[in-house]
Amino acid sequence: MSSTSEIEHHTIDEPPSNAYSIGSGLEVAPVFLIQRKLSEENRLAGKKTTKKTTGKAPVKRKTQKPSVPLDRQFAIAAATIARDRHCSDILILDLRKISPAANYFVIATSTSDRQARAVADEISEAAGGYDLQRFGRAGYEQGRWILLDFVDVVIHLFNEETRAYYDLEMLWGDAERLTPTQPS
Repeated sequence: MSSTSEIEHHTIDEPPSNAYSIGSGLEVAPVFLIQRKLSEENRLAGKKTTKKTTGKAPVKRKTQKPSVPLDRQFAIAAATIARDRHCSDILILDLRKISPAANYFVIATSTSDRQARAVADEISEAAGGYDLQRFGRAGYEQGRWILLDFVDVVIHLFNEETRAYYDLEMLWGDAERLTPTQPS
């Protein structure tokens, strides 16, 4: 071929190897083969294939403030539910920097096993709004220490005696402590 804009022409007696018959004895090379051939010729000739530009400046997009991760939002929501249902000593521990087990612990003290179960049920129901499913639940029947495991967020609902005995705050003393109203 003499130039990059020409396309090889074949007679009916000499069809290209990858030609398609379109009836009446005519055969044509598929478009993608023609484009590939032109691209190869441009590459060999040292030319770069580029997209046409309109000459407009790129659109600047507003940078958004990084959003609060869903697991943190859920931990705060769970603590808020516990507060609204009259649990006491509510605490959120941020474990992201110190443990691979979970990102957040929410710890609260209930006044009765019935209250602890009601709070656990409401938190489990609220998890659906954050696209979280409960991985496990323990202690629900006794109500002294209900554990709800949402993988990244683990909820601990204690009665007063059991919370004092296990003292998770001391065990995870290096964790950052958050309050239920802290959004960031």
